[in-house]
Amino acid sequence: MKSKIKTEDKKYEEDILNSFEKGEWQSVPNLKDELERYVSSAAATLSKDKRINIRLSSHDLEDIQMRAAEEGMPYQTLIASILHKYASGRLVDIASRPTTRSTGRVKKLRAG
Repeated sequence: MKSKIKTEDKKYEEDILNSFEKGEWQSVPNLKDELERYVSSAAATLSKDKRINIRLSSHDLEDIQMRAAEEGMPYQTLIASILHKYASGRLVDIASRPTTRSTGRVKKLRAG
């Protein structure tokens, strides 16, 4: 398993190096402003000074936990990130792949 990860990491690094050598990378205009924006966003995201309680259906919670596991993060962190993106107007609505569980529920609801 470790050798597979090392091989994947090496390939990833080689891809980055090849891309750089081909001239595919460009400097960010106004780098200082961009860095300040990201620092501000990170600070706002990581600043957790309020606690809320929320009731969710067990199915929704399981779907969220599954997505969080796929992303390699705790489900509370995923929920906080989604809420932060929504509150800041950065939540982008794209066609996402439904989870196996949600697909099953949709089929059951449509059949009923």
